[in-house]
Formats: sequence, C-alpha cells, structure tokens
Amino acid sequence: MTDWISLPLFALLPTAALFGGMLFFAGVFAPLVFMKLPFEVASGFIRKVFPAYYAAGAVVAGLAGLLALGAEWRDGAVLLFVAAGFLFARQGIMPAVNRTRDAELAGDKAAGQRFAALHRASVVLNAVQLLAVLVVLVRLALRA
Repeated sequence: MTDWISLPLFALLPTAALFGGMLFFAGVFAPLVFMKLPFEVASGFIRKVFPAYYAAGAVVAGLAGLLALGAEWRDGAVLLFVAAGFLFARQGIMPAVNRTRDAELAGDKAAGQRFAALHRASVVLNAVQLLAVLVVLVRLALRA
C-alpha cells in the first residue's frame, strides 16, 4: 500500500454511504412520507420505493463487502450477509408483506396478524443490518 491510501479506505466509503442511506431512509424518509401524505397515498408510494431501496442496498453492501474482503475478511463477510439480507427482504419478505396487506385490506382478519408479523420481521432485519453496518463502519474507520 502507498503511504496516502489504504485498503480499508476503499471499503469505508461505500460502507459509510450505505449506513447513511439506511439511517436516512428509516429515520427521516419513511416517517416523513407517512406524516405528510394521506395514509393510502403514503402506503402506495412506500410500496413502490421499497424495491429500489432494497436493490440499492444490496448493490452498495455487495460492493462494500467485496472491497472490505481485502482489508479484513470478517468485515467483508458481514457486509456480504447484509447484501444477502437486502435481497431476501426484496424477493421474499416484501412480496409476502404486500400480499398479506392486500388481503387484510380486503377483509381477511387473519391476514392482518400475518402482515404485522412480516412487517415486524422486516423492521428487525433492517435494524440488525443497520447495526452490523455500523460495527463494520467503525472497524474500517479505525483501520483507515
């Protein structure tokens, strides 16, 4: 390595972008949408935004993970698991959440309980991912 740049620095930048994007989406964007728009509009809008959020998160986490593998394989592995979590949420949890929400709105009371459980699972997954990214971010920053 050269004196002015290190391998952790290359992984640090996309990891920081991922953390900031996730924090902004969960802490500012999504709540603001529901505060400023009528519930039906906000729900439909968020439903359209989530696929892009998950896809972008998977790409950025995957890139950060690949770059981090060269600095510290454990950090790279964590970020690659985060990327897999985004793909699982996009392809697995999100379609199930949408189906159960639609069924609940159509009058299926049992679907409401399934929706709540799936929604809670997606929130927990996102929180675990955010915490994992924060840990890796701090570790990379300390090495950069």
